[in-house]
Amino acid sequence: MNVLEEWTALVCRELGVDPARVDREAVLDLTRDVAHGVARPAAPLTAYLLGLAQGAGTAPEDALERLSAMARNWEQATTETRKDA
Repeated sequence: MNVLEEWTALVCRELGVDPARVDREAVLDLTRDVAHGVARPAAPLTAYLLGLAQGAGTAPEDALERLSAMARNWEQATTETRKDA
């Protein structure tokens, strides 16, 4: 077991989360996409917001994929928005 696996298991135990429900690689991919596509501080914030939405039952099933796509297309989307303004 590596440090990341140990940390995940410990946090899951502390928060009462079933570790089988955690797709660690998908969350890491999301935060990578956000950190590189938007801004580094946006990565943990996005993960937190996703967790809030999932906990409240308001996150769409494909939320991780949608947010990653938004982050990867951030520069293009904001450039288009600025042109329209």
